[in-house]
Amino acid sequence: MDKKKVLIITYYWPPAGGPGVQRWLKFVKYLPDFNIEPIVYCPSNANYPIVDKTLLDQVNPDLIVLKQPIREPYKLAQLFSKKSNTISKGIIAERQKQSLIERLMLFVRGNFFIPDARKNWVKPSVKYLATYIQDFKIDTIITSGPPHSLHLIGMALQAQLGVKWIADFRDPWTTIGYHKQLKLTAKSKKKHKDLERKVLNNADQIIVTSPSTKVEFEQITKQRIQVITNGYDNEKVTVTALDKKFTLSHIGSLLSKRNPEVLWKVLHDLVEEDAEFASQFQLNLIGAVGVEVLQSIQIYNLTDSLNNMGYVSHSEAVVFQKKSQLLLLIEIDSEDTKAIIPGKLFEYMVADRPIIAIGPRGADVASIIKTTNTGQFFDYQDYDNLKNVIKQHFEAFKVNNLKSYPIGLQQYSRQQLTKNLAGLINPS
Repeated sequence: MDKKKVLIITYYWPPAGGPGVQRWLKFVKYLPDFNIEPIVYCPSNANYPIVDKTLLDQVNPDLIVLKQPIREPYKLAQLFSKKSNTISKGIIAERQKQSLIERLMLFVRGNFFIPDARKNWVKPSVKYLATYIQDFKIDTIITSGPPHSLHLIGMALQAQLGVKWIADFRDPWTTIGYHKQLKLTAKSKKKHKDLERKVLNNADQIIVTSPSTKVEFEQITKQRIQVITNGYDNEKVTVTALDKKFTLSHIGSLLSKRNPEVLWKVLHDLVEEDAEFASQFQLNLIGAVGVEVLQSIQIYNLTDSLNNMGYVSHSEAVVFQKKSQLLLLIEIDSEDTKAIIPGKLFEYMVADRPIIAIGPRGADVASIIKTTNTGQFFDYQDYDNLKNVIKQHFEAFKVNNLKSYPIGLQQYSRQQLTKNLAGLINPS
């Protein structure tokens, strides 16, 4: 029986680093196990804010990867300001700390590049892919956003060729946190909403990564929506020993607004109250960190305990996950971030280390952590409980008894999630 071909249109692909690349890198890895042949389409000259060349080793050499050039404004913007690279990462300074050039760049990005700065790739991609799809008899395409302009490629190809189109939303569209920082005019906000509605009502199938996003989209469309979260893979990384210090490690970007003052206050007070805690405690930040976060850490006198590593390769990040005493998961305290379930959560869960998560009340993350027994979730006002739990973990650490006892993780394995995806691509 011939394998069913599916064309996957994605902006993030190795050597891109960061969380955006992991989802489809893993789906592509396992789709052949379900009699589906993936074909990937991505830019040939993308301006990735994070690069991780080690991920190239995870790409099957037999995989067909189609590439076409893309024109991106970030390259031009870099001639005027180095801040363009941090903005493309999503690290946006607070308004009162933005320079005039930053404010101008955000206004231009938000109002002249709708839905995003990759919009100029849509027309040439449709032209190129229309011929390929017809020549190789592909009847299913998948677009992955953000950048949500890629969904416009899928919508155009569906209208032109009648192919089945699945739209995968790794993050929401108009309710994602940074939208409020783009200085959108009323006209631009309406255009975003109109495009979002058009995509959601034309896609044959919609995939989202969280239950909250599904509920949000159900208010806009009656099309089928399936939740397929991110997940974990069995990483071939061996860690022989845990850190000797009481390490709390956050892996991934800590954006300016993702600044848990309650955590810094708890850690400051524990350092002040307990000399043994002060001598054993270490805060590891692995990934890009906003200036405001570092300033808060300094204000709370935690700089001496800080190990600010910057970005590391994915394989190195997995090592940190597995050898840290505690893992930190931090989300912005906002109604808009309740739907965000970061991919690193699932890697954390199989690292076999307890998770300390901080985010908005009612977050989807909280229920996953609770049902899998992989850690504890706190909101930004929960000082007392957060402090008590960290103290309990420290007492367990001192007697070599700090452990995690996860349950029910198999449902989040990349193989199981790909099986769920395969059922949408090729329903039985």
